[in-house]
Amino acid sequence: MKVGVAFCLWLFPATILCAQSAPPADQVPAHDSLTIASSALHEPRPANVHVPVGYDSSNARYPVLYMPDGGINEDFPHVVNTVDSLVALGKIRPVIVVGIPNTERRRDLTGPTRVASDSQIAPHVGGSAAFRRFIGDELIPEIDRRYRTTDERSIVGESLAGLFIVETFLRQPALFRHYIAFDPSIWWNKANLADSAAALLARHDSTPRSIQLTSSRDDIDAGTARVAHALEAAHRPTLNWRFTPRPDLTHGTIFRAMVPALLAEALR
Repeated sequence: MKVGVAFCLWLFPATILCAQSAPPADQVPAHDSLTIASSALHEPRPANVHVPVGYDSSNARYPVLYMPDGGINEDFPHVVNTVDSLVALGKIRPVIVVGIPNTERRRDLTGPTRVASDSQIAPHVGGSAAFRRFIGDELIPEIDRRYRTTDERSIVGESLAGLFIVETFLRQPALFRHYIAFDPSIWWNKANLADSAAALLARHDSTPRSIQLTSSRDDIDAGTARVAHALEAAHRPTLNWRFTPRPDLTHGTIFRAMVPALLAEALR
């Protein structure tokens, strides 16, 4: 989600941050576009797909990195350019990147809530389960049909997308192998997800997975830290997790500051 000098970023019903300067422009990378007539979401949903250098000249199969906020005018160019740079430096393996542009962002990336002020942020909220069905039942099979993929899937996102990523990790962990969340909006529904984290982790199987979390000084109610405490208490030997608090960064700066390091940690 791009933030510029003329824009303010909504964090919480009572909290708005205004960016001080625009981020540098990102070159739009080469990519394919496709549209899925989604039964889960009852609407057509586009996707942007970037394949690594050498894809067309090899028979290799590649892991896939999925990302909400994946429109050309959202985070897709920055993430793809960062991925390509990390691959060129030998920091990560080549991956296919799939960006999911938003239609109703606050509907798709939030779970149900009992908090009246949460429900006032958009005409529709609480649709994360349907969005997961779209990803798992419709988008992933279509990407696997069209491209040479492996079964290793990752997902990356910030803010409400980070909330969706943490919720997916806790509630449907088998959907991805690697989860990467920047300043996730854990405060949603009075931080019910943090309250439920320990019980949800107790249901996880022993399949190896990883989750990378980072939070800025704007982490409302220290929700990300509470999830990290639950991860620590769970003592799961097959789970590789790391929490990186960055009180020197803000909600508007943490994504660009931390995305290379967290991608390198997850995808090396």
